[in-house]
Formats: sequence, C-alpha cells, structure tokens
Amino acid sequence: MPPVMIPVIVLATAALPIWWGAYAWRLANAPLRWAGVASAALLTTGICILSILSIAGVIAMHSGSAPVPALRVAGSTAKIQRGEALIASFCGNCHSSTSPLTGGRDLGAELPLPIGSFVASNLTPAGQLSHWSDGEIFRAIRNGIDADGNWLTIMSYTNAGNLSDEDTLSLIAYLRSLPASGRATVNPPDRLSPVGVILLGAGLLPKVKPAITRVIIAPPKAPTARYGEYIVSYQDCRQCHGANLSGGVSGQLGPVGPDLNLVKAWKPAQFIATMRTGTDPWGRQLSKQMPWRPIGKMDDVELTALYEYLTQLPDRRTTAIR
Repeated sequence: MPPVMIPVIVLATAALPIWWGAYAWRLANAPLRWAGVASAALLTTGICILSILSIAGVIAMHSGSAPVPALRVAGSTAKIQRGEALIASFCGNCHSSTSPLTGGRDLGAELPLPIGSFVASNLTPAGQLSHWSDGEIFRAIRNGIDADGNWLTIMSYTNAGNLSDEDTLSLIAYLRSLPASGRATVNPPDRLSPVGVILLGAGLLPKVKPAITRVIIAPPKAPTARYGEYIVSYQDCRQCHGANLSGGVSGQLGPVGPDLNLVKAWKPAQFIATMRTGTDPWGRQLSKQMPWRPIGKMDDVELTALYEYLTQLPDRRTTAIR
C-alpha cells in the first residue's frame, strides 16, 4: 500500500462511528442515545488523531533531501581492498544472507514493533546499483536517500553516514568490482506499515536526519583510541549499547546491550579473541544478536583501536555481557 493512502484509509474509517452516532441520536431511550453519541464521538476523535499523525508521518517520510555529489570513483587496488574489508566487517551483516551482498533479508521482521518491511538490497550489479551513478551511491551511504529520492529508512538509522569520504569511495570501488549475483530485490526496499507511519508522525521513530554535506576525514589508521572512536562512529554499537555505550534501554529499536565499561576488565588479546570467537574471557557466549562475526573480521589494528577507545570510557557501573 502506498504510504500516501494510509491517512486516506484511516480517515475513511471515521464514516462508521459517524453513522453510528447519527443512528444513536435517533434512539428513544435517552441513556442508550447518549452512550451511543458519546462512544461515536470518542471513536471519531481517535480516528481523526490517527489520520493527522499518519499525514505527519507521510510528510516526514518525504522531508529528506541531499545533493548528489559529482564524482567518479577510480577503482584502485588499494580502494577495492579497503572496501572489501569494510563490507566484511560492517555492510555485509545486513546485505548478506544466503550469498554475499545479494540482500533479500527483511530487517523489519527482526524489529520489536511491526513498523514495516525493510528488505536489504542486492548490492551486486544484479540489483539497482548497476543503474545508479557513483554520486548516487555515495548519497545513499552518506545520507540514506536512494537514486529516486526515496528515504532509505533502515540505512539512515545506521551510522554509515559517518564513514569518511575515502572509506565511502572505497566501498563504491569495491561494489563496482563485483560480478552480478543473485536476483534483484524489491525497489524501493523500505515500506513503512500503517503502524510505522503513525509512529513516525507521532515522533516515536527516528526521522530523516539532516543532510551531511561536509567532508569527513578519518584519523590515521593505528591501534589508538582516536581511531577506535572513528570505528565506533560508523559501526552501530550505540544502537544497542546506548548513546554513551553505558547500556541500552528498554523500548529502543535495537536489542538492549550491556554497559561496555565491562571491557576494562579484559586484556587486549581477550577482547580480540571475544570478537573473533563469540566467547568472552569467562567462557560465556555472546548474544546471537550481537554482530561479533562481522566485527571480528576487522584486523588486529582495528580491534586494538576499538579496545583502546572502550577502555577510556568514563567509569560507570558495569554489567554482565548478554
């Protein structure tokens, strides 16, 4: 169902309580008459509120815009290799299910609320990207808007927009080097349900982010807290572990993760081993929802940098990893 039809359908349902109110008004029994009129008025008011929220949701869906940069990516060996590494440790977690980067996984089915269908796109030339310019792919990664101007909801909820310009260009270079694989996925990939549109209109879902048009430069790759901070900026750690990495809260879209101050009790080698094996230093298995497999594909320099950043977080009460 096109989202624009949702407020129309919601408003149309107001006809039933209006009819019921008119019918109740003609009843001879006064208590029944007033009870009928009151219930009809309440239902009509509720439906009108939902209609207003759905209109606000549709407007919010189409409120985002960002320029398409004029660029053409040179696919050097270094860029392709860096892009491949980023895909393995970040993008592939959503876009690879049965085959690498062929998409097809409905991420909406994994969310705690039925807010819609969000199918990860096929990123090989068998999908839509073969018809997009390099600038359009850059805009989709940086600002979550596709080549047709549609809001890529789940993409915009990630932190992919914080990838540096160079890393974003490396992703494009790698995607351009791939052979076609799998089949084309649905386009547009994201479809908010009526519940999702209403929640968006009510401000209970994140809205379109302001366009990022500045140049983003990553710090030098090194086993430092500064580079670890950069990794956290684009990885989705905060989606589960909270804005300050001090633990998630009930009701958030992502799974509730623990306070990452617990890493301070680990040695660097233990942290790296945990990310590579999914088992912490005490032999406990990490949650299946924790994307340790792709994170563990980062090299030792990156994982050490991530460890250095996490161990410099402000002290807070730690909790057991779940």
